[in-house]
Amino acid sequence: MNGNDINQNCAECINIEGLDFDFTFAFQPIINSAKRCITAYEALIRGAHGESAQNVLRQVNIANRYRFDQACRVKAVSTAVKLGLNCDLNINFYPNAVYSPELCIRTTLKAAETFGFPIKQIVFEVTEVERVEDTHHLINIIDCYRNLGFRTAIDDFGAGYAGLNLLTEYQPDYIKLDRQLIGNIDQQSAKQAIVRGIIQVCKELDIAILAEGIETKNEYAWLNGIGVNLFQGCYFARPKIENLPEVSTELYL
Repeated sequence: MNGNDINQNCAECINIEGLDFDFTFAFQPIINSAKRCITAYEALIRGAHGESAQNVLRQVNIANRYRFDQACRVKAVSTAVKLGLNCDLNINFYPNAVYSPELCIRTTLKAAETFGFPIKQIVFEVTEVERVEDTHHLINIIDCYRNLGFRTAIDDFGAGYAGLNLLTEYQPDYIKLDRQLIGNIDQQSAKQAIVRGIIQVCKELDIAILAEGIETKNEYAWLNGIGVNLFQGCYFARPKIENLPEVSTELYL
C-alpha cells in the first residue's frame, strides 16, 4: 500500500481515479414481510453499460482491489443519496482489500458525511464465497465497523468456505441464506431440515436471517411460514441500474 492509496479521498473514489475501468450499481429491494415494507436496498455491482458483476470483478486484482473496494463504498453511498434512498443501504465489501480497518474506513465515513447518509443505515456484507485470508483480520474489521455504528451481514451463507464455523468466531447482525439452500425449498425436505437448524442456531445467537434469491411464491411462503421475515429476490423485484424498484405488497401475502 503506497502513500497515494492511504490519502485517497471521496473525490478520487467517486471519480474512480486510479482504476482503468468504470462501473455502476443496480439496486434490489429487501423486504420485511412482517412489517410489509421495503427495509433496505442492496447495491449490486454492474458495468457502466449494464455488464454483469462478474465482468467487472474480473478486472479486479491485488494491485487495484483496495481502490476498487473504496470506490465501491463511496459510489454506492453517493448513488443511493442521489436516488433518494431513505432506508438501509447494503454494501458488499472485500476483507482482503482492507489492510487496516481504522484507516480504510475513513473514506466511507467521509462519504457518509459528505453526502448526508446516516452511518446507522449502512450494512456491510461480507461474502462467504470469498476465501478470507485471515479470519482474525476479518473479526477486527467487523469489530471496528460495529464500534463506529455500522451493521454487518454474512452474504451467501451456506455456499462458501466457513459455514457455521464462521459463526463461532463472530456474530453478524444477520446472515443471508444462499440461493442454493433455498431454491425449491418448499419441495425438498433435506433443505428444509438444514434451514430449520440454521434458524435455531441464529435464534440462540440473536442473528436475524434473510433469504435471498427468492424466485417463486412457494419458496417465499414456506420460509415465511417458519418465521423468516426478511427476503430478497426476483420474485419481489429485479435489480435496476441506478434505480430503486418498488415492490407490490400483494406479493407479501
